[in-house]
Amino acid sequence: MDKITTDICIVGAGPVGLFAVFEAGLLKMRCHVVDALPTVGGQLAEIYPKKPIYDIPGFPEILAGDLVTNLMKQIEPFHPTFTLGERVEQLQKQEDGSFRVVTSDGTEINCKAVVIAGGLGSFEPRKPAIEQLEDFEGKGVAYMVKDPEKFRSKRVVLAGGGDSALDWAIFLSGVAEELTLVHRGTSFRGVPESAEKVVSMAEEGHIKLLLKSNVTEVHGNGKLNAVTVMVDNETPYTIEADYFIPLFGLVPKLGPIEDWGLELDKGAIKVNTLDYSTNIEGVYAIGDINTYPGKLKLILCGFHEAALMAQSAFNIINPGKKYVLKYTTVNGIQELQ
Repeated sequence: MDKITTDICIVGAGPVGLFAVFEAGLLKMRCHVVDALPTVGGQLAEIYPKKPIYDIPGFPEILAGDLVTNLMKQIEPFHPTFTLGERVEQLQKQEDGSFRVVTSDGTEINCKAVVIAGGLGSFEPRKPAIEQLEDFEGKGVAYMVKDPEKFRSKRVVLAGGGDSALDWAIFLSGVAEELTLVHRGTSFRGVPESAEKVVSMAEEGHIKLLLKSNVTEVHGNGKLNAVTVMVDNETPYTIEADYFIPLFGLVPKLGPIEDWGLELDKGAIKVNTLDYSTNIEGVYAIGDINTYPGKLKLILCGFHEAALMAQSAFNIINPGKKYVLKYTTVNGIQELQ
């Protein structure tokens, strides 16, 4: 079990969570960021990385993926640390006012303030309706690829027809011993170049491609060893497999946050607009996950919320220490050591 100590734990590595690292860093506060997704960027990276955004100040147009890249570059001087591919499960306030945050994999973060920047909530995989599927979760069934080396020399079956399925089919073809991509349609929703490459790889025998197909059953004794595939509604047949990875997209859910004692309104966290604090002292909520009169679910509004949150968190982390606002044009960016 990893144990991490930091000033602020930020739950959510979307654009607002990343910018919160910057605002905290200006005030010399260290941050650790946790996200259930295996990469940073939230919706921008996972759902629409190639779509342009037009309302970021100073950028008449910027691709969502490029905005994430720029935000990561912007926070480099503050050396944030990350736990990715793990969902925050527990939030416990300690007797001294600090917090203990625990993830789904048992990672423990000890901090003085918590910032919930989870967008629409934690993104959870859209699971296919296959009997006993959940029995094999962590035992051959996975919904994301955290460590590609885990699939080295293994028999892997992927399912899906979007960018994620295509990209991982291409990448894992050079890692897995056998790779099969199962897709219920005849055309793909992903980038045409990726789709063409997958079809070409199948024609050359590097992977198996099953179209108009669905995985209907999973098999094993304590661990997955095979899946049943129905091709074009004809007779099903079995494929030996060490791993089955259905990649059918993500759905946002508030998840364990519902049980943390926060004041909620229609699935969003109520905050004080003075500093975007919640009803729990030391816990803040910024971005799409919060609600207040006049709330606008825009990235630029989340950036504003992050700035005010950081000023308030400074007083919690540095009690009795006076802070005088200084502009970056005067002070520049001072790297955290």
